[in-house]
Amino acid sequence: MKIEAYVCTDQGPVRDNNEDYFKSDPERGIFVVADGMGGHSAGEVASMMAVDTVHEILMGDDDPEETRLVRDLDPIDTSDVLRERLRYAMNQASVRIRRHAELDPSTRGMGTTVVVLVVEGDEAHLAHVGDSRAYLYRQGRLTRLTRDHTVVQQEIDAGRLTPELGRLVPHKHILTQSVGFHGPVEPDTATRLIEDGDVFILCSDGLTDPIDDPPLRDIIEATPVNILADTLVAEALRAGGEDNVTVMVVVAREEGLRAFRG
Repeated sequence: MKIEAYVCTDQGPVRDNNEDYFKSDPERGIFVVADGMGGHSAGEVASMMAVDTVHEILMGDDDPEETRLVRDLDPIDTSDVLRERLRYAMNQASVRIRRHAELDPSTRGMGTTVVVLVVEGDEAHLAHVGDSRAYLYRQGRLTRLTRDHTVVQQEIDAGRLTPELGRLVPHKHILTQSVGFHGPVEPDTATRLIEDGDVFILCSDGLTDPIDDPPLRDIIEATPVNILADTLVAEALRAGGEDNVTVMVVVAREEGLRAFRG
């Protein structure tokens, strides 16, 4: 598979800084988006530390010994091992953030969401903590690949709240998991086969707060992938988005085939 990636980020019209952070590494097939939280500039610190830690660990050649001590892994199933490395990387990021906060009181309480995509051959491996999301656009259909780790999502899952009302409640951003602030985390992980022309979208909630999934699909359908990240950020701000917004578009296609429009 040939992998291409396009990224756009904006601090938005209200914030004085951008607490989103990302890393795009098509050569190694590693893509990460984080949305930090905390007072002053602490959110920036948390998101940067998380992204850099996850990327560093995923680039390593050896599987961390700690993963095999606590999990019954199938050594032949490389997907199982990689998903466990993703879990380990998230928790190492959480440990480093908490240690930093202990040494610097101005950053105490900081944390971050993290969503990760790793492409290996014809497989896509995903992990996330928090409410930053991953989507897959395939043959005209948009599928949300992640489930928000929020109090509101718990209420929706329990049937006490509809998705429509969930977008309106004032406490919709209260997280049930975050890297750093919540200590040890249990990221959701998954592996799926990639098809030619697949478009993966990683984003902070600055995109999904003002734009729901149906109009998001319409924008993707109408936009060439090479300008899709910029277009989605612009549309989020045009729709009244006030938060930092980051969008990463990752396109997979068989080499030698025609370019995929979107």
